[in-house]
Amino acid sequence: MIRFKDRIDGGKKLAVLLASYENNPNAIVIGLPRGGIVTAYQVAHVLKLPLDLVVSRKICAPTSSELAVGALTQEGNVVWNDALLKQLGLTIPDLAESIEKEKKESARRLNLYRGTRPPLNVKDKIVILVDDGIATGATMQAAIVSVHAQGAKKIVVAIPVSSRDALKKIKKEADEVVCVTVPEIFWGVGAFYDLFNQTEDEEVVELLKKKR
Repeated sequence: MIRFKDRIDGGKKLAVLLASYENNPNAIVIGLPRGGIVTAYQVAHVLKLPLDLVVSRKICAPTSSELAVGALTQEGNVVWNDALLKQLGLTIPDLAESIEKEKKESARRLNLYRGTRPPLNVKDKIVILVDDGIATGATMQAAIVSVHAQGAKKIVVAIPVSSRDALKKIKKEADEVVCVTVPEIFWGVGAFYDLFNQTEDEEVVELLKKKR
């Protein structure tokens, strides 16, 4: 089983598998904050590509802060996991409070991270969407919806580690999926990293500035 020292190591290992995109004038790396920006920065640095971000947020079940029943796109729309909603007996009105909370947090992050950067523009671009890993796939699905709506020419999802179920789902929605390791038994993204500290806002802002 492949393990990663930290998100930087995950990004470096991922970049090796994405070597065909190096210096491609039509390609852009887009990270999912917060942790995904650390991984995406390494990918963009190694491949000599520009780096940007898209903010998507998990909508979690009231009983669990980790179980995503949907995700909020950067534009404020929600992509639902209908099967999970049904399984848990939840309706969209049950999640209204959670949706509003995540909309506020999404707006805060977008404002802070983008700063004076121009709006995201991926029209006719090859978009490499990077996160530090995928558990349910909800936030990545929302990110795909966002860049697809903007007219991306090709969407490549790139992650160091993913659960099998989530990967199957994402493969139906992206043009290409690149993943370093897909473990037989998945214990959560952080279980495959030796160091998986929470990434702070300041680090996201700093990395985006460095790559700009």
